Amino acid sequence: MADAQEKSVTEPGLYIVATPIGNLGDLSARALAVLGGCSAVACEDTRVTGKLLHHAGLKKRLIRYDDHADEAVRERLLAMAAEEPVALVSDAGTPLISDPGYRLVRDARDRGIAITSIPGPSALIVALTLSGLPTDRFMFAGFFPAKEKARAETLAELAPIKATLVFYETAPRLVTSLDAIAQALPQREVAVARELTKKFEECRTGTASELSAHYKATPAKGEIVLMIGPPDEDEGKADLDIDALLRAELADHKPSQAAARLAKAHGLDRKMLYARAMELK
Repeated sequence: MADAQEKSVTEPGLYIVATPIGNLGDLSARALAVLGGCSAVACEDTRVTGKLLHHAGLKKRLIRYDDHADEAVRERLLAMAAEEPVALVSDAGTPLISDPGYRLVRDARDRGIAITSIPGPSALIVALTLSGLPTDRFMFAGFFPAKEKARAETLAELAPIKATLVFYETAPRLVTSLDAIAQALPQREVAVARELTKKFEECRTGTASELSAHYKATPAKGEIVLMIGPPDEDEGKADLDIDALLRAELADHKPSQAAARLAKAHGLDRKMLYARAMELK
């Protein structure tokens, strides 16, 4: 094992390193060894990663790599990884989950550069294990949409999926998102997990309307994972707010198109949907 670990931190390649999502004690010994052995660290925010490395007693060359990084930065990192060990980290958690790192990994693979992933914390996994919602099947859908129409469309698209739905959300938008879920999926069990691994860690469950009422009275802080339980076996189509879904579709489509899209997405009767769409129009 010692030889394998030594090899992992000295050979050229790209090393995907998971970092703590809150509690610095979650930085694994392997992650620490790899970061210590790398020539440079690609990161979202050099200030955030700099603090983590300082805590670990390390001083490394930091290269910013985020959504705004251009192709030249990626080329620079790929050239380095072909000759020396380079680590890729996110501000918190496992890289590539809702961040642009996959492009770097894809290009490294295309060029035959060795890629190693050092597993560790992930907010969505921690949240799922705390929620009590089914975990045998789940779908991570990134950040919950910020705009009303996009929220309605996303819920309409994902509602039939027989799996727990997992989103990232921000505290200022939480109540608005819960209200959207309450309108589209009023009976679903919902969970809100926040401040994960930190002192004020919380995972609260209930219907979306119940949770909305709570967070209106007690505004949430911190980063949030928002989860929606899967449909019940007998839930059928009763969980859907047909009028809300049609209104969202009618914003951009003719009644016939709106009816066809919803019929396909939810297995509903197209003629019934068209008739109702004409009434709403």
